[in-house]
Amino acid sequence: MGPGGSASGSAEYRRLSMAKPDPAPTALAARERVTLTRDIRGVAEGSSGRIKVANGLTWARYWVQFDSGAWVGSVSGADLVRESDWEAFKVRRTEEANRPVVAAMPAAAPGESAARSGSAANSRVPAHLLERSQKARARKSE
Repeated sequence: MGPGGSASGSAEYRRLSMAKPDPAPTALAARERVTLTRDIRGVAEGSSGRIKVANGLTWARYWVQFDSGAWVGSVSGADLVRESDWEAFKVRRTEEANRPVVAAMPAAAPGESAARSGSAANSRVPAHLLERSQKARARKSE
């Protein structure tokens, strides 16, 4: 019998049990061959190894045994790449390093309102609300 004395309680429980998250398509699995993308705790970048344990719900991290015999735990998935993708990763990283930096914000136009210039440009508050606030302060001081 389930909660409340009903026979369907166990079916209800199975239906409401915790959902299993979909693994990301790029998630690494145990026993997969990987290469390290940066130096970590005495293991050099480019070292190959095998994932022994994959864990974490919101942040995937791995225990890796490298070919040198070193074991490293809590390695972020961002620091690992599949062994077969290592060459492509190096090319992408080089291209990204050579890509020109784009300015984050364009310069303000000469005719733009005062609310959009100065410190307001860095504000997360919409410009029309800043203007409304300035007009209210002006009315109050009159």
